[in-house]
Amino acid sequence: MISTQELRSAILAADPRLSKFNPLSRILFYDDFDEGVNGWTELCGNHDGNLDNVRPMVIDLRPPQLSSCTFFDIGTHGSMEGTYALKLATKPLPNKMSQAIKRVTFVKRGKVQVETYFTYKAEANYGGKPVLGTRQWDGNYHPSEAEFGDFCISNDVHEEDSCYHCALRYMNTDHSGNFVQKWMYKTSLQSTTKMQLNGTAPPPVDYHTRNPEDWEEVPGGYQELCYNEVPTKINWHYLRWIFDLATRRNVELQVNDKIMDLRDVPVPQYPERYWGASRLLNFCFDVRSHTTTRNFLYLDSVLVSVEW
Repeated sequence: MISTQELRSAILAADPRLSKFNPLSRILFYDDFDEGVNGWTELCGNHDGNLDNVRPMVIDLRPPQLSSCTFFDIGTHGSMEGTYALKLATKPLPNKMSQAIKRVTFVKRGKVQVETYFTYKAEANYGGKPVLGTRQWDGNYHPSEAEFGDFCISNDVHEEDSCYHCALRYMNTDHSGNFVQKWMYKTSLQSTTKMQLNGTAPPPVDYHTRNPEDWEEVPGGYQELCYNEVPTKINWHYLRWIFDLATRRNVELQVNDKIMDLRDVPVPQYPERYWGASRLLNFCFDVRSHTTTRNFLYLDSVLVSVEW
């Protein structure tokens, strides 16, 4: 007699859209961006009805958009499976960010797993442009790889007595264009609108932290991702991230075949709860430029599963 678990595994394996994922016991949502944006939206800062009062850091984070991944040399690339991906694109200025956020709430405290297939690129420039740094194109290496800054996956969780953001950043380069290629975790709180209004935090330079240097390397976090020579070649990467609402901690990050244990990574918590955010559970992706070249993050699809 077939068990419930065996039947579930067979159903998942038979669905080509889901078989490329490894969900926990319950799928909370599955977003195929061929079907639309599925609730992923731009983050707008808090305000009192007057948009002039949105703090500068979050006044223009650039909204996500559907993209067929079209480039000047190859035409339409398409997503990993289908035509459309969710695209985040920065402005062509240093320290500009684009963020996509999806807002839900949680039923109980337990493990939450985010899975996606992603790719990242610096903008392709027809005809070439001045090279950042000293390394030139040699038929294999392309200077645009050093023009991609970083991207993050994060959450926003609020409970009766606490709130916190787990945030993991892939730092491709520093702000001088030197390769870092490490996964990082933040060590300070995000400066909120309330903190800035009451004077307990300065206007931030880094959206995720109080100070831009408040990041530490995830243990064993060095990883070279596949850029593949030119900014118009797309290769999709698998990402799986688990965090635990019961312990208010990260658990594990997997990117392709690399698995990083995050259980000892600290997660800063706010000293007070925030009004009107009970059981809040938000999911976020963002990309940030370090130079005057636009940076892109593409998501083929996203699956979030839970243990509750």
